[in-house]
Amino acid sequence: MSLDFLLTTLIVVISPGTGVLYTLAAGLSRGHKASTIAAFGCTLGIVPHMAAAILGLAALLHTSALAFQTLKYLGVAYLLYMAWNTLKEQGALKIENDVRARSGVSVIVEAVLLNLLNPKLSIFFFAFLPQFVPADTAHPLPRMLELSGVFMLVTFVVFVGYGLFASAVRRHVISRPAILAWMRRTFAAAFVALGVKLALAER
Repeated sequence: MSLDFLLTTLIVVISPGTGVLYTLAAGLSRGHKASTIAAFGCTLGIVPHMAAAILGLAALLHTSALAFQTLKYLGVAYLLYMAWNTLKEQGALKIENDVRARSGVSVIVEAVLLNLLNPKLSIFFFAFLPQFVPADTAHPLPRMLELSGVFMLVTFVVFVGYGLFASAVRRHVISRPAILAWMRRTFAAAFVALGVKLALAER
């Protein structure tokens, strides 16, 4: 495993995006257990994109405008839905005194959808993974699976770290309505900004 791959992976993973935002929101609203589940869901959401890249399906998104645009705008719509729910106190930042009030399955499904409906991820992995597989590799598939596994492990560990930080300041935040209202608007605006960024994305 090259140092270049690990550094590139770390930079990509720690960069703020939908997964980081969702994991932070889970930690703030429902505590460390929910944030860990969210981190797992976001990591799980990477699998279809990596599979697409490994199997070459990402090439379809790269060459087919219709396929790319369809998936892209589904993703935009879902991000706007998340923003609206956050403002209505029903979404990612819905504060629950009973941290068990929401099932882990629903958190995982929401997290997976956030990553799944982003066609740029498939294209990213399509371009990213092959760079770290030597051209003379006799069996590239096992190598790409190994790299994918490491990427997912780093993603999970970093996201858990984000979630633990959020859950650590949870009590401080939820005991101050003004701070909570400000954070709710901030998270909603962040979801909208990510939606706009995705809407403007080109293949």
